[in-house]
Amino acid sequence: MNESLHALRLRSALPACLMVCSALLVTGCGSDAGTKGPAAVATPAAPTGVGPTGSPDPTDTGARLTDDQVARMSLVQAAKVPWDGAADTAVGTVAGSKLVGIELRRYKGGATASPVPSPGSPEWTAEVAGQNGMVHRVLVDGVSGTVLRSRPETDQDADDMRELTDRLTRAQVSPEQAVKTATERKQGTVTEVHLGDEDHTLVWSVDVVKRQDWSKTAFDIDAATGEVLREQVYKG
Repeated sequence: MNESLHALRLRSALPACLMVCSALLVTGCGSDAGTKGPAAVATPAAPTGVGPTGSPDPTDTGARLTDDQVARMSLVQAAKVPWDGAADTAVGTVAGSKLVGIELRRYKGGATASPVPSPGSPEWTAEVAGQNGMVHRVLVDGVSGTVLRSRPETDQDADDMRELTDRLTRAQVSPEQAVKTATERKQGTVTEVHLGDEDHTLVWSVDVVKRQDWSKTAFDIDAATGEVLREQVYKG
């Protein structure tokens, strides 16, 4: 009688034990993320330099810039003298001259004035033409605005000087007017202005660097009419 009762109790307890063991097995399997348990779902990180809406983040300007954009950013931020201030200085260095072109570059040496800037510092390289058409190259410090060197170009002949004088006479649009036209279409820092010939049309070429993404927009503006003939963006 006692043995029968003991066997009955064992049979009654067995299902409960099996249920507990099954629960333990399920719990153990679920905690093993590397084998049979459900895989954890990671929230993807937002791409660097992109805002929450997927648009470029203007506060993260250096995240996705090309080498050219980084170079523009470094040069423009280092320069303290704007293009027109440097142009006025260059024109004032050569009596009766007019601006032919000016470009923001890195200083590579050649200064005859002191103090000499350090290599790589910003420098405005200007070309101005005297009344006889002789071109003078004037280097202006991009930080202090002082003239580093002024030297005539000795490789010009009489025909070159006559042609340049003719170009400057035919340019009814001033460099300041050309820059105004360009910067009204694209706000930014002017890094180059140059009078040249494009497909037999006299143009002012103007480069404008946009500070939001350090892209460069190149304009060709008709030097006779002021019409914009070309507008091209360079991000790289």
